[in-house]
Amino acid sequence: MRLAVFDTHRYDRDALEKANARFGHTLTFFEPRLTLQTAPLAEGFPAVCSFVNDKVDAATLEVLAKGGVRLVATRSAGYNHVDLEAAQRLDIRVARVPEYSPHAVAEHAVTLVLSLNRHIARAFSRVRDWNFSLDGLVGFDLAGKTVGVVGTGRIGRVAARIFRGFGCQVLCYDVAPDAAFERELGVRYVPLEELFSSSDVISLHVPLTPGTRHMVDAAALARMKKGVVLVNTGRGALIDSRALLGALKSGHLGGAGLDVYEEEEGIFFQDLSGQVLQDDVLARLLTFPNVLVTSHQAFLTHEALGNIAETTLANVRSFEHGEPMQNEVRAEQVLRAPTASR
Repeated sequence: MRLAVFDTHRYDRDALEKANARFGHTLTFFEPRLTLQTAPLAEGFPAVCSFVNDKVDAATLEVLAKGGVRLVATRSAGYNHVDLEAAQRLDIRVARVPEYSPHAVAEHAVTLVLSLNRHIARAFSRVRDWNFSLDGLVGFDLAGKTVGVVGTGRIGRVAARIFRGFGCQVLCYDVAPDAAFERELGVRYVPLEELFSSSDVISLHVPLTPGTRHMVDAAALARMKKGVVLVNTGRGALIDSRALLGALKSGHLGGAGLDVYEEEEGIFFQDLSGQVLQDDVLARLLTFPNVLVTSHQAFLTHEALGNIAETTLANVRSFEHGEPMQNEVRAEQVLRAPTASR
């Protein structure tokens, strides 16, 4: 099947071409994101492949439908960038990649915690300038600390296991607590408010839904311990960025590790080094010594890229052959889905 693949970089193309040796689709790669302006590029293609920062809204879907597109295969677990109701109305089916490598994202979350705690970025910059002073680089032992894991889906569970391996006490929150997991790992499910107020480190692993948008707002930040380290590898809009700025400026927050940002569309995945950053909130966040931002790279391992490519192309094959798509997402399914697991 002919597949128009948007928002592609070299690592995307390499993984998809390697996986496609088994599927035999005809892949056409487009570097721009899929938006209303770029949707005409897909004319004549029965299927398109999108990524997390594409804007597959109703207007974009209208253009895709007129051009003959009948499938949007998003190579991500999240699908909040696709208007599912509009897709269903236009008879465009949507498929996702529900699992690629929970280890990749969970390990990156823990990396952010360790890097913030032990001031790795500052230490690296210092020694590059022959500054071998240790002043200002004091961290804390993770062993014995309380870590709050918000969302115990595939990624959250791996993160909880890693933190337990460091000797942490782990508190979990999920809309569907798992008693068997609780007993097996020795974690404890608690209400979200208790997790916020009791944790030394908090790691977010939930999808973005109306119920989770800005779940970390000014009130939530105020309930957290002074000096807490907050990490987000889920979706940017889980955190109210302006409220986060306030908590950092006041000194209440000990550190923030962000692999995602609520206004990252058009910024992350791009080389803007020769330009002026127009996002004032992000620019301000980047000035704090206790903030570490990575550009939505938690998924970026060879294993994850391979799994994403395999599942995406398998979704396209199922659609092409008229087979049931195991990873299809429909509007009514989302309405019934729990809001705090990933």
